Amino acid sequence: MSETTPQKARVATVWLGGCSGCHMSFLDMDEWLFDLAEVADVVYSPIADVKDFPKDVDVTLIEGAIANEDNRELALQVRENSKLVVSFGDCAVTGNVTALRNPMGDPSEILARVYVESPDLNGIVPSEAGIVPPLLPKVLPVHQLIQVDVYLPGCPPPADRIQEALEGILNDDLPRDRGEAIRFG
Repeated sequence: MSETTPQKARVATVWLGGCSGCHMSFLDMDEWLFDLAEVADVVYSPIADVKDFPKDVDVTLIEGAIANEDNRELALQVRENSKLVVSFGDCAVTGNVTALRNPMGDPSEILARVYVESPDLNGIVPSEAGIVPPLLPKVLPVHQLIQVDVYLPGCPPPADRIQEALEGILNDDLPRDRGEAIRFG
């Protein structure tokens, strides 16, 4: 008889419009990351040098809000290619700090005022394709664009909460935050 090695889970983390604090908390799981590596492969992350979001991802943690066209496109790819999507941190869950620009309205007017109407050598809004993604008129929390399966609040969520959530997800026991665990900020 031959023993078969169980297939590792395929995990991804994504960084949209935010500060990367959630990824710093992810790294704060320290030596537990070795335990994670025994049961899961990180197939996409700002921590790894992977350019294109892969297919057949088991779980993706999305940090940050959807603030520009590149964020929007990546979030749609994540949903299409992930079995489970986790809104990872307060920016992804509510828009948080990233969405503070929303009360000012569509940023195109502000950009025109700053780059075109104010003294500038070129008098144009920076828009180099592939370098400066167009801003969306309004910053969105992730669930306003795609279906989210799990919410992991916190600014950032502490490492122990991330670990607990991942352990539950990888054991097919989705987290059900209650009480203090759902506190934002």
